[in-house]
Amino acid sequence: MRTPEFEAYIAPARLYPQIWRLVLGIALILFIYLGFMGLVFWGGFAYATPFKFLSWANAVMTTQGAVPTLIMLFTFTGMALGPIIAAPACHMRGPGTLFGPLATTMRGFTTAVIIVLLVYAVYGAVTFYIEPPLTNLPLNEWLKYLPYALPLILIQTSAEELIFRGYLQQQLAARFNSRLIWMVLPSLLFTSLHYDKSLEGNLWMVLVVVFVIAMIAADLTEKTGSLGAAIGLHFTNNIFALLIISVQDTITGLALFVTPYSKSDTSTLPVELGINLILLLVVWRILRIALDR
Repeated sequence: MRTPEFEAYIAPARLYPQIWRLVLGIALILFIYLGFMGLVFWGGFAYATPFKFLSWANAVMTTQGAVPTLIMLFTFTGMALGPIIAAPACHMRGPGTLFGPLATTMRGFTTAVIIVLLVYAVYGAVTFYIEPPLTNLPLNEWLKYLPYALPLILIQTSAEELIFRGYLQQQLAARFNSRLIWMVLPSLLFTSLHYDKSLEGNLWMVLVVVFVIAMIAADLTEKTGSLGAAIGLHFTNNIFALLIISVQDTITGLALFVTPYSKSDTSTLPVELGINLILLLVVWRILRIALDR
């Protein structure tokens, strides 16, 4: 049984739920995203000059440093614009229907941010005490980038939620009743984008954690009939992962600290991933209780 809130959330998607429209919408999203990324790199070509462009582009693609990481996050603006344009262009519905009711969206977002911040802050304090991380950016430099990083991370996480828990989940749920299709399939697609063979022995554990995050976000979207809680969860999770403490050899350009171990570590990282998985389930349970009130 779907929640009444979710039925109301997918109602606009029922007007034009044809599969060919969904395929066209996905193609349009990809076109807009890649086109926007092309514009960013075209601007970089003009800025860096032809002789330095390749090194500049490589720095952005591999997030080498704070500014390249900010530019990489900025490219997600195109990903966010994709479903916002595809919804009216392919399904004759307003972009606002991707988010759900404004009041519900804002309440879910705020609730998720507060709860995830509190849980992760407690865990982070304990972790810092047991095994202090390594300093990455000086505090004054980190604070300088913070006003740019926060809205860009919000854009990045909102873009992914708009596509996977908004556009895809809505359109598939409007067409199919099976949760395997409208909940699990988008979560698997989201997980596949995080495939990184350089993780070596940790790859499958990382993919499991990503899949759990995706399923939790999908569940919260169904429960509330809006994207607010999913965006709040994803946003706050990425704040900790990108701005507070990052795993070595990952996206560390904006992080205040980095872990003493790298992403290929097979002794400590799997334990940390297991703890993170438990924390996610705790956060999910608390959020479901809080959103019931």
